Amino acid sequence: MALRFTVLASGSAGNASLVQSGDLGLLIDVGLGPRQFAQRLRSIGANWSAVKGVVLTHTHSDHWKDSTLGFMLRARIPLYCHPAHHSILLNYSAAFPGLLAAGLVRPFEAGQRLLLAPGLRCRPLPIRHDSGATFGFRIEGAPDLFGRAPALAYVADLGTWDEPLAEHLSDVDLLAVEFNHDVSLERGSGRAPRLIARVLGDEGHLSNDQAGALVAAVLRRSPAGRLRHLVQLHLSRECNRRALARTAAQAVLDALSPEVRLHTARQDAPGSSLLLTAEGAPRRRGASAPRSVVAQPIEPWLPGLGPTG
Repeated sequence: MALRFTVLASGSAGNASLVQSGDLGLLIDVGLGPRQFAQRLRSIGANWSAVKGVVLTHTHSDHWKDSTLGFMLRARIPLYCHPAHHSILLNYSAAFPGLLAAGLVRPFEAGQRLLLAPGLRCRPLPIRHDSGATFGFRIEGAPDLFGRAPALAYVADLGTWDEPLAEHLSDVDLLAVEFNHDVSLERGSGRAPRLIARVLGDEGHLSNDQAGALVAAVLRRSPAGRLRHLVQLHLSRECNRRALARTAAQAVLDALSPEVRLHTARQDAPGSSLLLTAEGAPRRRGASAPRSVVAQPIEPWLPGLGPTG
Protein backbone atom coordinates (compact mmCIF):
# COMPACT_ATOMS: atom_id res chain seq x y z
CA MET A 1 0.00 0.00 0.00
CA ALA A 2 1.23 3.49 -0.81
CA LEU A 3 2.25 6.03 1.80
CA ARG A 4 1.50 9.74 1.72
CA PHE A 5 3.63 12.27 3.61
CA THR A 6 2.75 15.88 4.43
CA VAL A 7 4.57 18.38 6.63
CA LEU A 8 1.88 20.34 8.49
CA ALA A 9 4.31 22.71 10.25
CA SER A 10 8.07 22.85 10.70
CA GLY A 11 10.10 25.31 12.74
CA SER A 12 10.71 26.61 16.23
CA ALA A 13 7.04 27.63 16.64
CA GLY A 14 5.69 24.12 16.18
CA ASN A 15 6.37 20.85 14.36
CA ALA A 16 4.04 18.20 12.99
CA SER A 17 3.93 15.90 9.97
CA LEU A 18 1.30 13.43 8.78
CA VAL A 19 1.98 9.97 7.35
CA GLN A 20 -1.02 8.29 5.75
CA SER A 21 -1.46 4.65 4.83
CA GLY A 22 -4.85 4.15 3.26
CA ASP A 23 -7.42 5.53 5.70
CA LEU A 24 -5.00 5.52 8.64
CA GLY A 25 -3.00 8.57 9.66
CA LEU A 26 0.08 8.80 11.90
CA LEU A 27 1.33 12.13 13.22
CA ILE A 28 5.02 12.71 13.84
CA ASP A 29 4.97 15.22 16.73
CA VAL A 30 2.06 17.42 17.82
CA GLY A 31 3.55 20.91 18.11
CA LEU A 32 0.30 22.64 17.12
CA GLY A 33 -2.93 23.17 19.00
CA PRO A 34 -5.97 21.04 18.05
CA ARG A 35 -7.71 23.88 16.19
CA GLN A 36 -4.59 24.58 14.14
CA PHE A 37 -4.36 20.89 13.42
CA ALA A 38 -7.99 20.81 12.30
CA GLN A 39 -7.43 23.73 9.93
CA ARG A 40 -4.26 22.33 8.42
CA LEU A 41 -5.63 18.82 8.11
CA ARG A 42 -8.73 20.21 6.41
CA SER A 43 -6.56 22.18 3.97
CA ILE A 44 -4.99 18.93 2.71
CA GLY A 45 -8.28 17.01 2.58
CA ALA A 46 -7.86 15.17 5.88
CA ASN A 47 -9.34 15.49 9.38
CA TRP A 48 -8.74 14.39 12.97
CA SER A 49 -10.77 11.22 12.52
CA ALA A 50 -8.04 9.87 10.25
CA VAL A 51 -5.37 10.23 12.95
CA LYS A 52 -4.95 6.93 14.75
CA GLY A 53 -1.63 7.50 16.49
CA VAL A 54 1.18 9.94 17.31
CA VAL A 55 4.91 9.28 17.56
CA LEU A 56 6.98 11.77 19.56
CA THR A 57 10.54 12.68 18.56
CA HIS A 58 11.45 14.42 21.84
CA THR A 59 10.04 16.64 24.57
CA HIS A 60 11.04 20.18 23.56
CA SER A 61 7.92 22.31 23.66
CA ASP A 62 7.78 22.99 19.91
CA HIS A 63 7.09 19.29 19.36
CA TRP A 64 4.07 18.81 21.62
CA LYS A 65 1.24 20.93 22.97
CA ASP A 66 -0.64 20.05 26.14
CA SER A 67 -3.96 21.09 24.60
CA THR A 68 -3.40 18.55 21.83
CA LEU A 69 -2.47 15.82 24.30
CA GLY A 70 -5.77 16.61 26.01
CA PHE A 71 -7.60 16.30 22.71
CA MET A 72 -5.89 12.98 22.10
CA LEU A 73 -7.13 11.74 25.47
CA ARG A 74 -10.71 12.67 24.61
CA ALA A 75 -10.41 11.14 21.12
CA ARG A 76 -8.61 8.00 22.43
CA ILE A 77 -5.58 8.54 20.17
CA PRO A 78 -2.50 6.68 21.43
CA LEU A 79 0.86 8.38 21.98
CA TYR A 80 4.01 6.42 21.15
CA CYS A 81 6.97 7.80 23.10
CA HIS A 82 10.18 6.67 24.77
CA PRO A 83 10.05 5.89 28.51
CA ALA A 84 12.60 8.67 29.10
CA HIS A 85 9.99 11.16 27.89
CA HIS A 86 7.61 10.34 30.71
CA SER A 87 9.23 12.39 33.48
CA ILE A 88 9.23 15.62 31.44
CA LEU A 89 5.66 15.11 30.28
CA LEU A 90 4.48 14.28 33.79
CA ASN A 91 6.05 17.49 35.10
CA TYR A 92 4.84 19.84 32.36
CA SER A 93 1.66 18.34 30.91
CA ALA A 94 -1.70 18.28 32.61
CA ALA A 95 -3.03 15.80 30.05
CA PHE A 96 -0.24 13.22 30.01
CA PRO A 97 -1.19 11.53 33.31
CA GLY A 98 -4.65 10.96 31.86
CA LEU A 99 -3.16 9.37 28.74
CA LEU A 100 -1.10 7.09 30.97
CA ALA A 101 -4.06 6.13 33.13
CA ALA A 102 -6.16 5.39 30.06
CA GLY A 103 -3.53 3.05 28.63
CA LEU A 104 -2.97 5.30 25.64
CA VAL A 105 0.79 5.74 26.12
CA ARG A 106 2.69 3.12 24.15
CA PRO A 107 6.47 2.74 24.72
CA PHE A 108 9.15 2.33 22.12
CA GLU A 109 12.88 1.67 22.31
CA ALA A 110 15.69 2.72 20.01
CA GLY A 111 15.91 0.36 17.05
CA GLN A 112 12.76 -1.56 18.00
CA ARG A 113 10.47 -2.14 15.05
CA LEU A 114 6.92 -1.14 15.85
CA LEU A 115 3.96 -2.57 13.99
CA LEU A 116 1.65 0.44 14.20
CA ALA A 117 -1.04 -1.05 11.98
CA PRO A 118 -1.17 -3.85 9.43
CA GLY A 119 1.35 -2.93 6.77
CA LEU A 120 2.77 0.10 8.59
CA ARG A 121 6.07 -0.30 10.44
CA CYS A 122 8.18 2.26 12.25
CA ARG A 123 11.76 2.04 13.56
CA PRO A 124 12.88 4.76 16.03
CA LEU A 125 16.41 6.00 15.34
CA PRO A 126 18.34 7.64 18.21
CA ILE A 127 19.88 11.01 17.31
CA ARG A 128 21.93 13.59 19.25
CA HIS A 129 20.09 16.63 20.59
CA ASP A 130 20.06 18.47 23.90
CA SER A 131 16.62 17.23 24.86
CA GLY A 132 17.68 13.91 26.30
CA ALA A 133 16.19 10.98 24.41
CA THR A 134 15.59 12.18 20.85
CA PHE A 135 14.59 10.14 17.80
CA GLY A 136 14.12 10.16 14.10
CA PHE A 137 11.96 7.54 12.42
CA ARG A 138 12.12 5.20 9.48
CA ILE A 139 8.58 4.31 8.38
CA GLU A 140 7.71 1.61 5.85
CA GLY A 141 4.48 0.53 4.21
CA ALA A 142 3.47 -2.97 3.22
CA PRO A 143 5.83 -4.78 0.83
CA ASP A 144 4.54 -5.85 -2.56
CA LEU A 145 4.91 -9.33 -4.07
CA PHE A 146 8.52 -8.55 -4.95
CA GLY A 147 9.40 -7.47 -1.42
CA ARG A 148 9.45 -3.76 -2.28
CA ALA A 149 7.90 -1.41 0.27
CA PRO A 150 7.42 2.37 0.18
CA ALA A 151 9.60 3.96 2.84
CA LEU A 152 10.44 7.33 4.31
CA ALA A 153 12.95 8.58 6.86
CA TYR A 154 12.48 11.60 9.12
CA VAL A 155 15.18 13.31 11.21
CA ALA A 156 14.93 16.80 12.66
CA ASP A 157 16.52 18.45 15.72
CA LEU A 158 19.96 16.86 15.65
CA GLY A 159 23.34 18.47 16.09
CA THR A 160 25.47 15.91 14.28
CA TRP A 161 25.23 12.63 12.39
CA ASP A 162 27.34 9.53 11.89
CA GLU A 163 27.74 6.72 9.36
CA PRO A 164 25.34 4.29 11.08
CA LEU A 165 22.59 6.92 11.00
CA ALA A 166 23.20 7.55 7.29
CA GLU A 167 22.88 3.82 6.71
CA HIS A 168 19.53 3.66 8.53
CA LEU A 169 18.25 6.57 6.43
CA SER A 170 19.28 5.05 3.11
CA ASP A 171 17.16 3.18 0.57
CA VAL A 172 13.99 5.23 1.06
CA ASP A 173 11.62 7.04 -1.30
CA LEU A 174 11.51 10.20 0.81
CA LEU A 175 14.06 11.72 3.15
CA ALA A 176 12.98 14.54 5.48
CA VAL A 177 15.97 16.13 7.22
CA GLU A 178 16.74 19.29 9.17
CA PHE A 179 18.42 22.21 7.36
CA ASN A 180 18.35 24.52 10.37
CA HIS A 181 20.84 27.34 9.91
CA ASP A 182 23.56 29.01 7.92
CA VAL A 183 26.69 29.10 10.08
CA SER A 184 27.65 32.67 9.11
CA LEU A 185 24.14 33.96 9.82
CA GLU A 186 24.10 32.11 13.14
CA ARG A 187 27.45 33.53 14.25
CA GLY A 188 26.48 37.05 13.19
CA SER A 189 22.95 36.89 14.60
CA GLY A 190 23.59 38.89 17.77
CA ARG A 191 22.13 36.08 19.84
CA ALA A 192 23.60 35.26 23.23
CA PRO A 193 26.94 33.45 22.85
CA ARG A 194 25.60 30.54 24.86
CA LEU A 195 22.68 30.09 22.43
CA ILE A 196 24.96 30.29 19.40
CA ALA A 197 27.29 27.69 20.92
CA ARG A 198 24.31 25.47 21.69
CA VAL A 199 22.94 25.61 18.12
CA LEU A 200 26.38 24.99 16.56
CA GLY A 201 27.28 22.19 18.98
CA ASP A 202 26.99 18.46 18.47
CA GLU A 203 23.70 18.39 20.40
CA GLY A 204 22.19 21.44 18.70
CA HIS A 205 21.00 21.66 15.11
CA LEU A 206 22.32 20.78 11.66
CA SER A 207 23.62 23.58 9.47
CA ASN A 208 22.83 23.66 5.75
CA ASP A 209 26.29 22.24 4.99
CA GLN A 210 26.01 19.48 7.60
CA ALA A 211 22.59 18.49 6.30
CA GLY A 212 23.85 18.49 2.73
CA ALA A 213 26.70 16.18 3.74
CA LEU A 214 24.20 13.83 5.41
CA VAL A 215 22.04 13.77 2.27
CA ALA A 216 25.13 12.96 0.20
CA ALA A 217 26.04 10.10 2.53
CA VAL A 218 22.50 8.71 2.31
CA LEU A 219 22.49 8.90 -1.49
CA ARG A 220 25.82 7.09 -1.75
CA ARG A 221 24.34 4.21 0.28
CA SER A 222 21.08 4.04 -1.67
CA PRO A 223 20.20 2.25 -4.91
CA ALA A 224 20.31 4.60 -7.89
CA GLY A 225 16.94 6.21 -8.49
CA ARG A 226 15.34 5.10 -5.21
CA LEU A 227 15.13 8.49 -3.48
CA ARG A 228 12.37 10.57 -5.08
CA HIS A 229 11.83 13.40 -2.59
CA LEU A 230 14.05 15.42 -0.24
CA VAL A 231 12.14 17.51 2.32
CA GLN A 232 13.98 20.25 4.22
CA LEU A 233 12.79 20.64 7.82
CA HIS A 234 13.12 23.13 10.68
CA LEU A 235 14.65 26.15 8.94
CA SER A 236 15.53 28.91 11.38
CA ARG A 237 13.62 32.12 10.70
CA GLU A 238 16.44 34.26 12.06
CA CYS A 239 19.54 32.35 10.99
CA ASN A 240 18.68 30.82 7.64
CA ARG A 241 17.17 31.72 4.29
CA ARG A 242 15.17 29.41 2.05
CA ALA A 243 17.43 30.25 -0.87
CA LEU A 244 20.56 29.33 1.11
CA ALA A 245 19.10 26.03 2.31
CA ARG A 246 17.86 25.10 -1.14
CA THR A 247 21.17 26.00 -2.78
CA ALA A 248 23.06 23.76 -0.36
CA ALA A 249 20.70 20.84 -0.98
CA GLN A 250 20.44 21.31 -4.73
CA ALA A 251 24.21 21.23 -5.13
CA VAL A 252 24.25 17.75 -3.60
CA LEU A 253 21.30 16.56 -5.68
CA ASP A 254 22.75 17.90 -8.92
CA ALA A 255 25.98 16.03 -8.26
CA LEU A 256 24.52 12.72 -7.10
CA SER A 257 20.84 12.37 -7.98
CA PRO A 258 19.39 15.23 -10.08
CA GLU A 259 16.01 13.53 -10.48
CA VAL A 260 15.18 13.99 -6.77
CA ARG A 261 12.53 16.64 -6.12
CA LEU A 262 13.41 19.20 -3.44
CA HIS A 263 10.76 20.52 -1.03
CA THR A 264 11.26 23.09 1.73
CA ALA A 265 8.82 22.91 4.66
CA ARG A 266 7.23 26.04 6.10
CA GLN A 267 6.18 27.03 9.59
CA ASP A 268 2.93 28.71 8.66
CA ALA A 269 1.39 26.41 6.04
CA PRO A 270 1.31 22.72 5.10
CA GLY A 271 3.60 21.48 2.37
CA SER A 272 2.66 19.34 -0.59
CA SER A 273 1.24 15.88 0.05
CA LEU A 274 3.80 13.50 -1.43
CA LEU A 275 2.71 10.04 -2.59
CA LEU A 276 5.19 7.19 -2.13
CA THR A 277 4.73 3.85 -3.85
CA ALA A 278 6.86 0.74 -4.08
CA GLU A 279 6.31 0.52 -7.86
CA GLY A 280 9.61 0.58 -9.64
CA ALA A 281 11.64 1.02 -6.44
CA PRO A 282 14.99 -0.72 -6.94
CA ARG A 283 16.46 -2.99 -4.31
CA ARG A 284 20.12 -3.38 -3.44
CA ARG A 285 21.76 -6.12 -5.47
CA GLY A 286 21.61 -9.37 -3.55
CA ALA A 287 19.27 -7.98 -0.90
CA SER A 288 16.45 -10.17 0.27
CA ALA A 289 12.88 -9.01 0.63
CA PRO A 290 12.15 -7.13 3.87
CA ARG A 291 11.04 -9.40 6.67
CA SER A 292 7.59 -8.77 8.10
CA VAL A 293 8.51 -10.04 11.58
CA VAL A 294 8.73 -7.26 14.16
CA ALA A 295 10.04 -7.25 17.71
CA GLN A 296 7.37 -6.90 20.39
CA PRO A 297 4.54 -5.78 18.09
CA ILE A 298 2.43 -2.96 19.45
CA GLU A 299 -1.35 -3.14 19.72
CA PRO A 300 -2.93 -1.97 16.44
CA TRP A 301 -4.90 1.23 16.28
CA LEU A 302 -8.27 -0.31 15.46
CA PRO A 303 -9.86 -3.36 17.16
CA GLY A 304 -9.47 -6.58 15.23
CA LEU A 305 -6.58 -5.41 13.03
CA GLY A 306 -3.43 -7.54 13.14
CA PRO A 307 -1.64 -8.93 16.20
CA THR A 308 -1.92 -7.47 19.64
CA GLY A 309 0.82 -7.11 22.24
